Amino acid sequence: MRVLGVDPGLTRCGVGVVEGLPGRPCRLVHVEVIRTDPDADLAHRLLAVSDGIAAALTAWRPEQVAVERVFSQNNVGTVIGTAQASGVALLTAARAGLPVVTYTPSEVKAAVTGSGTADKAQVTAMVTKLLQLKVAPRPADAADALALAICHVWKGGTQARIAAAIQAAKTAQAVARQAQTGVRR
Repeated sequence: MRVLGVDPGLTRCGVGVVEGLPGRPCRLVHVEVIRTDPDADLAHRLLAVSDGIAAALTAWRPEQVAVERVFSQNNVGTVIGTAQASGVALLTAARAGLPVVTYTPSEVKAAVTGSGTADKAQVTAMVTKLLQLKVAPRPADAADALALAICHVWKGGTQARIAAAIQAAKTAQAVARQAQTGVRR
């Protein structure tokens, strides 16, 4: 499975692509940070984020997208910008016809480090180790985007398989009931 992770931000938006399977090591495909000028017009900054994500979707062809869920912060200005960038990421992925999921920071931290309270340095260290990189991805937004993608490969892939198995079981039960009652659709 190939997943694009997005660590939304208005000044720095991390974008990382990994390939892997649940329970198996992932492989780095691509990582970058989309940057916008804090003095630029908001609409143009959001457009630049969208264009950067769209370019990554086109270039790296992920099957799914994972975006960090915005959480409450003390700095209202920061959370609003992050929420706007998150909305752009969700919209850009949906426009490309890709399934999109969101994860909280603690879900991502727990998936890659084993602790939902890990700090940025721990996340970066584990991403570096898990992807067998010689150099840690910088800045932290890049590592966070990769962590999101890894989290989805491991968590989301398993969840998707469970959902598919449940749906297959329900379909089989419905077919069995129809066979017993002689009802056909």
